[in-house]
Amino acid sequence: MAESYPTDSRPAEDRVDESAINDRTLKYAGIAVSSVFTLVVVGLIGYIVYAKVSFDLLVTIFPRFVDAYLLVLQIFVAGSVLSVFAGVFVGFMRVSDTFPTGTVAKGYVQFFRGTPLLFQIIIVYFGIPALWTGTFPIQNWELPAAIIALTLNHAAYTGEAIRGGIGAVPDGQLEAARSLGMSYTQGMREVVLPQAWRNALAAIGNDQVILVKDTSLLTVIAVPEIISVFRSVNSATFDPWTPIVLTAVAYLGITLPLGYVVSSLEDRSDWGGDGR
Repeated sequence: MAESYPTDSRPAEDRVDESAINDRTLKYAGIAVSSVFTLVVVGLIGYIVYAKVSFDLLVTIFPRFVDAYLLVLQIFVAGSVLSVFAGVFVGFMRVSDTFPTGTVAKGYVQFFRGTPLLFQIIIVYFGIPALWTGTFPIQNWELPAAIIALTLNHAAYTGEAIRGGIGAVPDGQLEAARSLGMSYTQGMREVVLPQAWRNALAAIGNDQVILVKDTSLLTVIAVPEIISVFRSVNSATFDPWTPIVLTAVAYLGITLPLGYVVSSLEDRSDWGGDGR
């Protein structure tokens, strides 16, 4: 066998120093690139606000965006609470060993994940009243239809997150609970579900942020949400940037605090962290 010789005859200390220099170079290059990018973005935003935004129009349309913001917030809260509760049931059904239960849950998830949310909104808004014989009894159906469609769609995603969370809990946890005298339901509720919730929290939180953005699709059924107000103002004034700025502020006014809350919950529930 041929002997191998080191190609770098310098002392080991010199090679370590060179590696440290390369790390510092990469660090400074990253800082420079991020600084340039930040300056460009801030400069572009400043230019748009200074040169393209009409402050007279902004003051005029601001109350309409506030109303749309509050409406989206109400739809989000209702859809979020209902979809999480429904998603827990879907998740339990997905892990069930009973064939009909697991099959129904799997079909539900596949349908709502496999078809566009816009199509589901149209089904609920136009389809349910069409099934009714006689006059449909619910007035202003667009708002209940919006909440029902969002709940059904996001319950499927939440259910899959719960299913993944339950699957990440070792089987011995439930077996240990049963050996202590707990019923299957007690073991799932008091031992498995709290751990599954921690495992699924990041996925559920991201889905709630998506739910906020999905409310923009409700403009097709005449819900006066944020995008609907933007389109109305843009059509009437032919000014794109003033309503665009208010639209961005309205959505970020919901998603940024929501992201902070989700991150805080993840930190508190992190294994080995200060979750108390």
